Amino acid sequence: MSIPPPPGPQGQYPQGPYAPQWGHPLAPYPRQAPVNGLAIAAFVLGVLCFVPAVGLVLGLIALARIRKRGERGKGFAVAGCVLSSVGLALWTLTLATGAAADFWDGFRDAARGEDTAYSLEKGQCFTTPGGSLQGVTYDVDEVPCTQEHDGEVFAAFDLPDGSYPGDTDITRAADDRCYALQDAYAMDRWALPADVDVYYLTPTSASWRTGDREITCLFGNTDERDTLTGSLRNDGARLDPDQHTYLLAEGHLNRAMDEVPAAEAVEEDFAGYRVWAGQVSEALREEIAMLDGHGWPAGAGRPVAELTEDLRAAQREWGLAAKATDLDAYFEHYGEGYDLVVADSTVTARKALGLATTQPDYEGGGDGGGDDPGVEV
Repeated sequence: MSIPPPPGPQGQYPQGPYAPQWGHPLAPYPRQAPVNGLAIAAFVLGVLCFVPAVGLVLGLIALARIRKRGERGKGFAVAGCVLSSVGLALWTLTLATGAAADFWDGFRDAARGEDTAYSLEKGQCFTTPGGSLQGVTYDVDEVPCTQEHDGEVFAAFDLPDGSYPGDTDITRAADDRCYALQDAYAMDRWALPADVDVYYLTPTSASWRTGDREITCLFGNTDERDTLTGSLRNDGARLDPDQHTYLLAEGHLNRAMDEVPAAEAVEEDFAGYRVWAGQVSEALREEIAMLDGHGWPAGAGRPVAELTEDLRAAQREWGLAAKATDLDAYFEHYGEGYDLVVADSTVTARKALGLATTQPDYEGGGDGGGDDPGVEV
């Protein structure tokens, strides 16, 4: 058997390799520094190139934090900065060369083959989800105008390039141009149903950034619970020469009536109402000249001649209203002039020409009384 070695000093066995010792507990296995989250985000945004400017900013912030905190992810941050810088340069080049607008034009051309708000063209009728012509829309269903529909497109035009003008300016441009363009499509305002007004589709701030500049003008029912049936188109192609000439002449008066001042009371803008009266007087002069210069068919000559006599008297009254120096004089001549432009002679002449004989309400102004009839796309 083996003999154990003698005890060491103070009766203790000598310390061997497995002997315990006093001291601090063993430290845990050292952990790796965490990866910086912003560095990963910068890398992802740099790869996707959706918002390159944001990816670049996040990458720079990540590098600063990595140096300060000793975190990992420097490679992600650097790669994110590089990719984002390249993406930002590409975006700048795209905008400078108009490639974004080309992309939008291609998208819109493709969309014109589908049932979307971008596919609508002059003369087309359509329905919308829920029958609403307010708010934001994209999906529409084109239908024959002989069927029930919510709207009928009568014109379209583009706004000038530049920064987004804002909802108010776009609505104002749509309001002014669409009401002015309606006569080229539906020349006879007397033929428009009383519950039909002008609406429009306008760009949104989002679609503007992709090159959308188009405003689409359309007719719609003022009561969303009702629909339209039949086309409202009434232009030169659907009128005989006598009807066409008459409506062109009457258009001078219609457009002048549209310019009635915004102030509801004459007292609030007496100067503006006097200017308007002068515009109506000049419009009547142009209408009379056109009516006198046309050779009317048998059966319509006398009614049109009687109408022009009333219009001459109306022109004089509106001219005197424009020169009135006080409200009493203005109202006197305005009342006489208004009664003459809505006299029975107009109905008689229209009947002789085979045109509508239901008189519209001129006193309501030219805007149809609608409240912001706009739809954004």
